[in-house]
Amino acid sequence: MEAKEYWSDKPFFTSPKKDTDHYATRQPIFVQLLGAAFRVSQCSWLTVDQRVNVENCIRTLSEVAKSRGIAIPSDLDIQVTAMFNKAAMISRQTTSKWMQVARGPKREISSATLHMKMDRTIIEGLQDIVSVLEDHLKPLVQAELSVLVDILYRPELLFPVGTEARRKCESGGFISRLITHTARLLEEKHDSLCAKILQTLREMMAVDPEYGEKGDSLRISLLVRYFEKFPLPPMQMSATSNTSIPVSHGPGAKFLKRAQLTLHAIQCHLDYQGASKLIVDLVIKSSNNTKIFAEVVELGSALLEGGNMDIQKSLYEQLSSGEVSQSFFKVFHVKMNEAQTEIKSTVVVNTSDIPARTQEEKDPNKVDIEKVVRKRTKCSGGVVLTEDLREELDNAAMATQQAYLSSRVGTVGDDVSLFGLPSITTNLEDLLAEKVDRAKEKEEENRLSPKIAIMKPILRFLQLLCENHNRRMQNLLRDQHNKTKYNLVSETLILLDVICGSTTGGLGLLGLYINENNVLLINQILETLTEYCQGPCYENQACIATHESNGLGIITALILNDINPLGKNRMDLVLELKNNASKLLLAIMESRTSDNENIAEKIIYNMNPRQLVEVACKAYYQETLDEDEEMNEDAVSPKVVGHNIYILCHQLALYNKEIGILLKPNSEIMDLKTCDALRYYYNHTAQIEIARQDRSLEQIVFPIPEICEYLTEETKIRVFRDSERDAQGSKVSDFFNKIDDMFAEMNWQKKLRSNPALYWVSRHMSLWSYIIFVINVFVNCIVATFFPFSDSLPNAGPHLSGLIWAFLLISAAIVITVPSSIAIKCLIMASILRMIVSLGPEFAVSFLGVSIVFFKGIHLVSIMGNMGTFNKPIKQILFNAELAYNIGYLILCITGLFIHPFFFSILLFDVVYREETLLNVMKSVTRNGRSILLTAVFAIILVYSFSIVGFIFFRDDFVMDTENLPSVDCSSTHNSDSEEPHDKYSKKFNENCISTEGTEGKERACESLFMCIVTTMNQGLRNGGGIGDVLRSPSSSETLYPARVIYDMLFFFVVIIIVLNLIFGVIIDTFADLRSEKQQKEEIIKNSCFICGLERKAFDNKHVTFEDHFHFEHNMWHYLYFIVLIKVKDPTEFTGPESYVHEMVKHRCLEWFPRLKAISLAVEDVDGEQNEWRSLHNQLEATQGLVQILSSQLTELRDQMTEQRKQKQRMGLLNTTPSLLNLGNGVLQQQQQHYQQNQALSNDRN
Repeated sequence: MEAKEYWSDKPFFTSPKKDTDHYATRQPIFVQLLGAAFRVSQCSWLTVDQRVNVENCIRTLSEVAKSRGIAIPSDLDIQVTAMFNKAAMISRQTTSKWMQVARGPKREISSATLHMKMDRTIIEGLQDIVSVLEDHLKPLVQAELSVLVDILYRPELLFPVGTEARRKCESGGFISRLITHTARLLEEKHDSLCAKILQTLREMMAVDPEYGEKGDSLRISLLVRYFEKFPLPPMQMSATSNTSIPVSHGPGAKFLKRAQLTLHAIQCHLDYQGASKLIVDLVIKSSNNTKIFAEVVELGSALLEGGNMDIQKSLYEQLSSGEVSQSFFKVFHVKMNEAQTEIKSTVVVNTSDIPARTQEEKDPNKVDIEKVVRKRTKCSGGVVLTEDLREELDNAAMATQQAYLSSRVGTVGDDVSLFGLPSITTNLEDLLAEKVDRAKEKEEENRLSPKIAIMKPILRFLQLLCENHNRRMQNLLRDQHNKTKYNLVSETLILLDVICGSTTGGLGLLGLYINENNVLLINQILETLTEYCQGPCYENQACIATHESNGLGIITALILNDINPLGKNRMDLVLELKNNASKLLLAIMESRTSDNENIAEKIIYNMNPRQLVEVACKAYYQETLDEDEEMNEDAVSPKVVGHNIYILCHQLALYNKEIGILLKPNSEIMDLKTCDALRYYYNHTAQIEIARQDRSLEQIVFPIPEICEYLTEETKIRVFRDSERDAQGSKVSDFFNKIDDMFAEMNWQKKLRSNPALYWVSRHMSLWSYIIFVINVFVNCIVATFFPFSDSLPNAGPHLSGLIWAFLLISAAIVITVPSSIAIKCLIMASILRMIVSLGPEFAVSFLGVSIVFFKGIHLVSIMGNMGTFNKPIKQILFNAELAYNIGYLILCITGLFIHPFFFSILLFDVVYREETLLNVMKSVTRNGRSILLTAVFAIILVYSFSIVGFIFFRDDFVMDTENLPSVDCSSTHNSDSEEPHDKYSKKFNENCISTEGTEGKERACESLFMCIVTTMNQGLRNGGGIGDVLRSPSSSETLYPARVIYDMLFFFVVIIIVLNLIFGVIIDTFADLRSEKQQKEEIIKNSCFICGLERKAFDNKHVTFEDHFHFEHNMWHYLYFIVLIKVKDPTEFTGPESYVHEMVKHRCLEWFPRLKAISLAVEDVDGEQNEWRSLHNQLEATQGLVQILSSQLTELRDQMTEQRKQKQRMGLLNTTPSLLNLGNGVLQQQQQHYQQNQALSNDRN
C-alpha cells in the first residue's frame, strides 16, 4: 500500500516529451522494481492479505507504465497479464458459486443440493464399482489373452497327430503364414488387425508376467481346454533355426517358462520364419502410418534384444541390396529430419519458474514436500500438482472457509446447517475437479509430439542393430554404398545438437532445454551414439568427433554443467545423463592408439580440466533420493557416475599433463573431501595392457568390481608363490587355470560376510592354528617332564612357587597397562606353570587337551568357512586333502584327551606341515621316491645273495652274543590286591620286587636261511664294517679264510660303500635341487614380470622402473579383476576391448596376455629411434650446408683464376710487337686460345 501511495502522490517520471534523458535513466529502475514485485507475488510464504497488497501494487505499477508509455520487456508483461487473468478467473468462478448458494430459495436450494449430492453419490459409487471390477478382472483378461501366445508357441498341439496340418505347424508353417499375412493386412489397410498381430509377435519374446493366483488358474483351465494336457511340452524348433550358437548369459539367455526356451532361441525361430524380412518390408511400407511404424520398430527391438547376432546377420543380408537399403534408411532419415524440424519449431524455453526455483533452494523443507507430492501424484494416475494448481487450490480453500463462516452467521435453522455445507462442499468438488482436469491438460501439452516421441524406439532399434559391436552394421548406418547415402550417425548427432539447444546460444543454458519429458530421449541418443563407436569403429568415431555440429561440446557440457531445474527434482535422471555422456566420450576415444584426428585434444579443448575433476569428486559425495525407493531401484549410483568421469580423466591425462597432476591426491593444495574422493577412485581403478589380434598393445582402464574386495590375502600369497611356469616360461597359464577357483572364493566370501560370527572365526584361521600348535608343545613338555603322573603335587619349594607368583602378577600387570603379544604369551606361560604347581601336571594336561580340542574345532570351522565347503558337492569335500588332514588332526586330539596323552606327541609332526624348510626335507626323500625305492630293492637283493653264500659256506661263523632278560622275584607278604594302579595310564613296579641280572651266552644265528637273511640284514647294515664285524673272527690257517676275507670285503664295498651311499646321494642331491629350485623361484619372483615375463634388466636406464611396471602396468591382480569384470558385467554393456577379451576367455585362449612386451618400452624404443633419425637428419642438413659453402667458394675461386688468365693475356699483347704477317697468325692464335678457354670454362660449370 505504501508503494501504491508513493506512485499516486509522487510521480516518478516527468513528462517523457520534456525530459528524455531523465526517462532513459529511470526506466531500467522501474522495470527492475516491477520484476521484483512480481517475484515477491510468487512466494509461497505470503498470507492472503499480503498477496492482495502485492498484487494491487503490481496493478498500480502496470497502470502507471501504460499511462506514461514506459517500455516493459515482453516476457515480464506476459507474466503480469497472466497473473491478473488467473486471479480474475478464480474470483469469478468462486463468486458465482457462492452467490448462487446465497440468493436462491433455501428450501429449493437444499432440495436441489440434496438430489445433486445423491446423484453424485450414485455416480461415485458406480465409479468405485467399476474401479474394483477393473482391478479384479484386468489380470484375468490379461491371463486369457496370454493364452494366444501359448498357442503361437505350440500351434501343432491343436491338430491331431499325424495330420498334414500338424506336420506343417511343427515345421513352423503357422508362424510363417501369420507373418506373411501381416504384410498383406497392411496392404489391404487393416491397420488395427495388423497392429494386434505385431503386438502378439512381440509378446512371444516378452518376459512372463505375473497374473496372480486366479489368473494362473484361469490360464491352466484354458490351456487344458485347448491342448487337453498340462504342463505343456517345450516349444518345437525348426531344424535350421536350432543350429545357432546357444547363449549362456546376457539378455538373450533369459529363460521363458511358457515356451521353455531361451529368448535367443525364440528370436532365431521367428527370424527363420521371416520376422526380419517382415520388419524390413513394413518399415518401408508403413512410413506414413505412425501406429504401424511404431509397432514394427518395437517388434524389431524385441527381435534384436540382447544383440542377437543371427538377427543382425539376417537384417544385414537383406539391407545389402541397394534399392532395399536406400528405401529402408531413407525412412529413418526422413523421420529424424521431421523430428529435428519439430523440435526447432516447438521448443520453448520457460524461464518463469526460475524465481520459484530460487525460493525452493532457500527453503529445503519445501523441496522435501515436493518429493512427497511427486511420489503421491506418480501413484495417483499422473496428475502433477504444479505451482499454479496449488495456488488455485489454496485460494479455493480460503474462499470455502469464508463462505462457510458467513453461512453460519447469516442463517438460522436446521435447513441451512444441513444443506448449506453440502452445497458448498459440492461446489468445491466441482472446482477441484476442474483444476485437476486443467492440470492434466497442461501435462498433455508438455508431452513430446508424436514426431519427436517416435525417435526413442527408432534410436533403440538402431542401437540394437549395432549391439555387440557389429562392425558391418556400424559402417552400414554411416555409408550404404548407394547413390544416395543416408548418414544416420551424423543425423543422430544433429538430433542431439538440436534437442539440447546449442544452435540457439551457449551451452551453459542446457538446463532450460532439458526437462523431464525429453531427458529419456537424450539418454537414448547418447546410448545409441555410444553403440555406434564401440568396437571400436574408427570411422564412426571420426565422424562424430569431426562433425561440423558442436557434438563434442554438447557431450562435454552435459558432464560439466548442472542440469537445473531438472536436477532439483530428478537427480537420478541427471546422473544417468552424465553417466551416458561420459561413456560416449570414452567410446569416442576407445582404442585409438594413433589419434590422427586429435580427438582427445578436441575433447580437452571443450572443457576445463579442473572443473572435470571437480565434477567427479562432487559425484562421490552426491546424495541420492533415498525417499523415492521405487525410483532408485534401477537408478545409477552417483559413485559409479563419478568413477566413469574419473576414468575419462585418466584417459585424457595421457594427452594433458595438467589433468594427470590434478588426479593425484595432494592434501597440501586440495581440501580433504577432494583428496578422499580421488583416493577412493584411485584405489578402485585398475589398468592393464592387452595384445590385440594384430599383436599391438592397448591400455585398458576399468573400475574394479566390488566383489574383488572379498579375495583373501592368504589366497593371493598362495597363488603368487605357487603358480608354475609352463614350457615357454610363463606363469599365465597356471594363473588362468586358478581364476575360476578364486572367483568362486570371492562369491563365497561375499556370502560369508552375511554371517558375522562365521566370518570372524574364518578371518582368524592362522591364529587358531598357531594357538593349537603352542598348546600342543606345552602339553608334550608337561608329559615329557612329569610322566608317569603322581598323585601328589610336585614339590616346587617356596622360592620357586614365589617366583612363579611374581612372574604371573608382573605379566598380568603388563597386559593390563601395556598390552602386547609378548606380555600375553608370558601371562599364559605363567598361568600354566601355576596350574602345574597348584593343581598338578595331570590336571594341566587334561585342561590343555580340552583347549586343543576346542580350538581345533574352531580351526576346522574356519577352514570350512574360508574354503566354502558348505557350498561344494560331497565328492569334492571327501577328496579335499587339507580338510581330511585337519579332521585326522582333530581325531588325534580327542584320542590324546580320552585314551592316552602319548597321542599328543604325534601332533608335533604338524611342524613339518607348518614349516616350508622341513617340508622340503621331506620332499627330498619323497620327490625321488621311486629311485630310492629301486635302490633299496637292489640292496635287499644283494643282502639276499650274501645270505645264501653265508648260509652255504659260513653258517658256523654266524654266532651272536646274547643276554637273557633279568628275573623278577616279588615278595608275597604284602597284599597286592590292596594296591591300586599308580595312575590310569601305567602301573608302578612293586617296591618289594627283587630283580636279578640276566645271564650272557652265545647263539647260532644261521640255522635256517630265513634267520640268516634276517641276521645279515640286521647286523650287516647297522655295523659300519658290514657283516664281518659281527661274524666269528676266523683263523688264517682255516681253509675258507681267503673266501671269508673276500666275502667280508665284498659286502663292505658293495652294500655299505656303494648301495647305501647311492641312497644317501639321491636324497642329498634331491635336497640340493630343491634348494636351487627355491632360489631360482625366488629369483624369478623378484626379478621377472608375472604377466609378460620381462626381466628386471630390461628396464635398466629406462624412464619406467621394474617396480612401476610390475605394480601398475602388468599387475597380475588387475588382470584377475578384469576377467571378473567381464564375468559379472552385462554383455550388452561391453566395450570393444572387453568383448575381445570375453571371446578369448570363453575359448580359453591366452593370446591377449602381453608376452615380453610393454607399452612403456615400446614407446621409449620409438622415441629412441626418432631421436636417432632426428640426429641423422641434423647431420645431413649440416653436411648439405657445408657442401653449399664449398661449392660457392669453388665458384669464386674459378672466377678469380679466369680473371687472372685474362689479365695475363692482356699484358702479353701489350709487351709484344709482332709483324704484319705474324700479326694475323697471332690474332688467330689468340682467338683460338680464347675459344678454348671459354669451352673449358663452360665444361667446368657443367
